[in-house]
Amino acid sequence: MTDRGGTTQELHRQTARIHWPELEAHFARGVVIRVAADLDLVEVAACFAGDDRVAVEKWLVSGQIGHLATGVAGEWSRTDPELWAVVVAPWVLVQESAVESRP
Repeated sequence: MTDRGGTTQELHRQTARIHWPELEAHFARGVVIRVAADLDLVEVAACFAGDDRVAVEKWLVSGQIGHLATGVAGEWSRTDPELWAVVVAPWVLVQESAVESRP
């Protein structure tokens, strides 16, 4: 089994900037998880990969992660923002890119 540090490094290498059209099929399958901007996408992915139920439940309850809402999907379809994503099968974790908020 990979240690948490090794898992984090591997997940960081697997992150990618993507756009909505690349996520549509995953959204239709119900596997897109939106991650709040104030969380570290790779840390969240490492918790999913390591089955850290305590951390994941805390974020779910607080609303910092959750299934991508239909309204947000519609907005992303219209605006096509640049997004960060990483796959932790079967989930696709996605976060709006900080680059989008820069002037």
